[in-house]
Amino acid sequence: MEIIYVYTRKRSEFGRPCSFSDRPAKVNVDIPPDPSMASDFILRNPVDSYVQHTSDMSEHEVNTERVEVESRGVNHVEGGWPKDINPQEVEQTIRFRKKVEKDEHYVNTIMYLGTLMEHCVKQNNAINIYEEYFGEEEVAEVEDEPPSAKTINVISKLTSFFNVLLSKRDPNITKRTATHLSWHPDTCKKLAVAYSSLEFQQNTKDMSFDSYIWDLENPNKPELVLKPSSPLVSLEYNPKDSHVLVGGCYNGQMAYWDTRKGGLPVEVSAVEVSHRDPVYGAIWLQSKTGTECFSASTNGQVLWWDIRKLSEPTETLVLDVTRKGLLENALGAVTLEFEPTMPTKFMVGTEQGIVIACNRKAKTPPEKITSTYSGHHGPVYALARNPFYPKIFLTVGDWTARIWSEETKESSIMWTKYHLSYLTDGCWSTVRPAVFFTTRSDGTLDVWDFLFKQNDPSLSLKVCDEPLSSLRLQDNGCVVGCGSKLGTVTLLEISSGLCTLQRNEKTLATAMFERETKREKILEARHRELRLKERARSEAQETEVEEKPVESPHEVLNRARREFFEVIEVELQRRAQAETQGHGSASVFQVKDHAGEEAAAQGEESQLLKDKEEEEEEKDAA
Repeated sequence: MEIIYVYTRKRSEFGRPCSFSDRPAKVNVDIPPDPSMASDFILRNPVDSYVQHTSDMSEHEVNTERVEVESRGVNHVEGGWPKDINPQEVEQTIRFRKKVEKDEHYVNTIMYLGTLMEHCVKQNNAINIYEEYFGEEEVAEVEDEPPSAKTINVISKLTSFFNVLLSKRDPNITKRTATHLSWHPDTCKKLAVAYSSLEFQQNTKDMSFDSYIWDLENPNKPELVLKPSSPLVSLEYNPKDSHVLVGGCYNGQMAYWDTRKGGLPVEVSAVEVSHRDPVYGAIWLQSKTGTECFSASTNGQVLWWDIRKLSEPTETLVLDVTRKGLLENALGAVTLEFEPTMPTKFMVGTEQGIVIACNRKAKTPPEKITSTYSGHHGPVYALARNPFYPKIFLTVGDWTARIWSEETKESSIMWTKYHLSYLTDGCWSTVRPAVFFTTRSDGTLDVWDFLFKQNDPSLSLKVCDEPLSSLRLQDNGCVVGCGSKLGTVTLLEISSGLCTLQRNEKTLATAMFERETKREKILEARHRELRLKERARSEAQETEVEEKPVESPHEVLNRARREFFEVIEVELQRRAQAETQGHGSASVFQVKDHAGEEAAAQGEESQLLKDKEEEEEEKDAA
C-alpha cells in the first residue's frame, strides 16, 4: 500500500502568469556609420595583441581533520589476594603461598606453563629480533670523518644539520615567557615547561598561572596541566622518581607535583617560611630518600627542603659575601648549580655578576661561602659545570660567556667575544667536553666549539624573532630545547658532528684547560706583585703626609705671606744681577778691541823688518 500526499497551491500565489511563444528576430536600434568622423580615426601601428594558450586554473586546498589523541594511564597494584588476607602483612602472605603451592592444580598449571615458556626462551636465544646489523658500520663512518669537516659543513649547510622538530606555544591568549625547561629523566619524550611573566608589574588579571608537561609524540595539546598558586619560574623533574616534579613560584613558594595524582600540587610551602622573591633556581639533591631539594631566590637566601614536609625549610643560608649573615647585605640569586659528584658543594650566580661558591657541610655559616668569582657586568643568567671536568664551569651574563677554573678566582680562563645582543642562557654539551650552547636576546642560538675556533661560534642559528629565554639539552646531547619570551618552545636536532665525541677530544680539551689555567695563574701572580708595590708606595705617601704637623689657619696665612715675599725678593735680585752683568760685558768688549788694534800694528812692523832683511841678504848674495 502506497501512501501519497499531493501538495497543492492556489494559482493566485504564483503571481502574474507568463505566456511564451515563438517569433522572429526584430531590430530594435540601428546606428549607421558617420562618414564625417573618418578624419578623426587614427591607425595604430604597431598593433600588440596577447593570446594565452593555457587553460585557466584555480588553486584549491584540502586540509584533513586533525586526529585528537588523548593519553590515559592505569596504575596497577598488587592483587589476586583473598579478602581475608592483607597483602601488607608478610606472615599472612607467606602462609597463603605455602597453602597454594601444595595444591595439585597449581603444580599442574606451572608444569604446563613451564613448557611454553621454555619454548619461547629457546626461540629468543636462536633469533634476536632486536639485533642491529649495521650499527657498527655507521659508527665507524662517523669516527673516520675528520672533526673539522663536520664543523665546516655545519656553517655552510645549516638546514641539513638542524631540523626543527616541534614548535609549541603558550596556549593562553596572553603570552608568557618560557622561563625553565626540564626533560623527563627516563624517556626524554616529555618536556616540562614553566611559564611566567618576569616583567615588573606586567601581570594582567586574565593571565593564566598554568604550566605544562608536553609529550613529544602528541604535540597537539599538553599531556598535563600544572596548576600552581602562583606562576612557576623554575620546574624540575626528580631524577629518582620521574612522576614527581618540584617547582619554584613567582611569589617565593615551593610546591611539588605527582603526575599520578593530577595537575594540582600535592603540597605547597607556607608563605611565611618561603622566599620573598621569585624562585629562580630549584634543584634536586642526591639523597637516599630522593625527596630533598634546595632553592635560591633574589631575596638573597638559599633554602633546603624535604618535600615530605614543606611546612618549613630544613636549612637556610644567607648569601652575604661579607660573611656577617645579614640579609640586607645579601646578594640576589638568579641561578643555581649543583653537581651530583660533588654532593657538598654548590654554586650560586647573583644579580650583581658575582658567582658564589659554597660548601653546605661547613661548620659555621660564614665558612659556607668559600670563594667568589667576579667577571660580569650584569646578572649571571646561566651557571653550569663541565660534565667531564667538574672544576671547569661556564657562566653566561651581560654580552659574553666565560669559562672559569676553580683554581683561578680573579679572572676567567677563556671567554667569548662581546655580542651586540644580550646573552640569556647557556649550557655544556653532555657528550663533547669543549662544546657549549648559548642563547641571545635576538632569538639566535650559538654553538661554540673551542677546540675548533674561539673567536666565533661554530654555528649560529636564528631560531625565532623574539628573544630566547631558556635552554636545555637532552642527556643524549642530540636534541636541544629553546624557550622564548612569547612562550614558544622549539626543539632542535643537532648534527652528528656536534654530538659525537671526536678522537682525542678529551686529551686536547684537558691540555687546553690546563694551559689556560696556568697562564691565568701567572698573570694573577704578576698582578698581585704590582698591587703590593702600589700599596707599599701609597702607604709610604700616607706616612709622609701623617708626619707633617697640622698647621692652624693663622700659621698657613703667615707661611703663604712669607713665601710670597721671598719669591719677590728672589726675582728682584735676579734682575739686579742681570743689569750688572750687562755693563761689565760692554767694557770688556772695548778693552778687547783696543788690544787687538795694538797687536795688529806690532804685527805689521815686524813683517816690514823681515822684508828689509831679506832684500839686504839678496843684494849681498848678488
